[in-house]
Amino acid sequence: MSILSDHRSDHLDAISRQVRRWILQSTAAADSGHPTSSLSAVELMVNLMFGGVYRFAPNQPECPANDHLIFSKGHASPLYYSLWAAAGLVKPEQLSSYRQFGSQLEGHPTSRFELTEAATGSLGQGLSIGVGMAISAKYLEHSPSRTFVLIGDSEMAEGAQWEALQLASHYKLDNLIGILDVNRLGQRGETMYGHDLEAYRERIEPFGWRCILIEDGHDSQQISDAYAELGRDDGRPVMLIARTIKGKGVPSIEDEGGYHGKPVDDDAFARTMARLSGGGESILGEFEKPLAYQSDAKESRRPEPMDYHVGAEVATRDAYGNALKRLAVRYPELIALDGEVCNSTRAKTFRDAFPDRFFEMFIAEQNMVGAATGLALRGKTVFVSTFAAFLSRAFDQIRMAPYSGAPVKFVGSHCGVSIGQDGPSQMGLEDIAMFRTIQNGIVLYPSDAVATECLVDLMAAHNGIAYLRTTRGKTPVIYDRSDHFEIGGCKVLRKSTGDKVTLIGAGITVHECLNAHGVLQKSGIACRVIDLYSIKPLDHATVRKAADETEHLFTVEDHFPEGGLGEAILTSLSDHPTPVSCLAVRRRPISGKPEELLNAEGLSAEKIVDAVISAVQRNDR
Repeated sequence: MSILSDHRSDHLDAISRQVRRWILQSTAAADSGHPTSSLSAVELMVNLMFGGVYRFAPNQPECPANDHLIFSKGHASPLYYSLWAAAGLVKPEQLSSYRQFGSQLEGHPTSRFELTEAATGSLGQGLSIGVGMAISAKYLEHSPSRTFVLIGDSEMAEGAQWEALQLASHYKLDNLIGILDVNRLGQRGETMYGHDLEAYRERIEPFGWRCILIEDGHDSQQISDAYAELGRDDGRPVMLIARTIKGKGVPSIEDEGGYHGKPVDDDAFARTMARLSGGGESILGEFEKPLAYQSDAKESRRPEPMDYHVGAEVATRDAYGNALKRLAVRYPELIALDGEVCNSTRAKTFRDAFPDRFFEMFIAEQNMVGAATGLALRGKTVFVSTFAAFLSRAFDQIRMAPYSGAPVKFVGSHCGVSIGQDGPSQMGLEDIAMFRTIQNGIVLYPSDAVATECLVDLMAAHNGIAYLRTTRGKTPVIYDRSDHFEIGGCKVLRKSTGDKVTLIGAGITVHECLNAHGVLQKSGIACRVIDLYSIKPLDHATVRKAADETEHLFTVEDHFPEGGLGEAILTSLSDHPTPVSCLAVRRRPISGKPEELLNAEGLSAEKIVDAVISAVQRNDR
């Protein structure tokens, strides 16, 4: 038990009253926001940050021994910003800019506010991100840093939370502490378990967590006692489960429904501000100093050269695994996460060579991406791999990663109908479209082993989100290891002065285009072949030159037409008169041999030739 001195208790209570004033003032100035959700967690957070628990060096925000705080309930941002104001790192007058255009104090925290650990607000993501940060501290940095995650009771209905609970226990993350704010009320009414703290304990403890109940989440002594129980280092993550009152401090709306996401009305605001009135000077809280810690310097070394020869048959998924292993010495912070399919994605190659830098995430893709975000925010070069189709499960986490500034690298295997007999449930046919929507994201689709290894290298060096598509089956090596690749580039593989049409493919379809080229040449139709290995950004100049110099463009992709390679080309040439025909997966795919499926979808060399000849004959009439 921790006995709070009267002086410390009074000081924390004064900070709590001040934070409540700031919450009400900032949301009133914005005429929007979530004051009631913020008010319920005031004492929990004030006692954490300024009650001798949270270890943080304000003059060294990047210190690896600092603790980390994630607001998974990101809509409680008025509380979040007010806490940093109480720490003296945000000017109180800056709080009045909350939610205003151009302000760093956005409605839900993002990396635009430099003290934000991770962007949240799409509920159910913070704990997964915390898992990644805790893994980094415990297994990679060997740091005394701890990660605290404030969680709302409503978001405990999200499946991603339970994925995170399982994995945190599996990896014995006793440096991860969840703080569950059980305020009973969600947006539209009562949550699933209301104020029943035991219901949460009964569900969380079997996952391997140590639960600590706080019957009154507004009582500083109870909160202090709970925090005093941290630090056992028994291999179990900890969940503090606190009963709180939504809207605490504003009597007219305490524990009442219908006030979620609304500033308090003028009368309640005036009465509450008068009751919470304090002195003119801000009351500042202090952090505990981080524990002494010395990080190890990691050296980057030149990797061994690739070992492929032109004409060899190598699956690009194999080249991905080879690339991770080969490039690990160049990027000492490179780690890999995989969704229990590393023998298929070939991340197993890296796992076997660097087991301490590989983390199995099991069949829990949402948590895998969330954890990758946490790891990336701790400076790790994170490669996440699974079947491309399964990444769609985690799109919410993927789309949020850029708002945290987390440069996660994604690799999707088993793309398109060319995977064959497994059938449509395993076929990634939406992945290019999905990743093309990520602002400033990179989308790469190599056609051979050399291109794959070069692009993995470029991804690792790129400070941003990137996606690489790999092919299940073996494809011929068409590039020499001295060939140059770049993000935003492409390769013109066949070209002549008399080219009549251009074939543009990526990945598996490049080889179909090359085979079609040979047949068309014999038929008297000269054609250009472009390997568009960088789909986003794409090489607009080369594409436009092909449109200028040939009469018809054909895009060929093992992907649905919506949002894929073809639409990327159509967008690039939206003001150009040269027609573009998009060959893509337009029929419902079924099981079958890869060559049967490519032919059925009109993507085989034979069907490409038919499409070109038909178009040329129409144009010549």
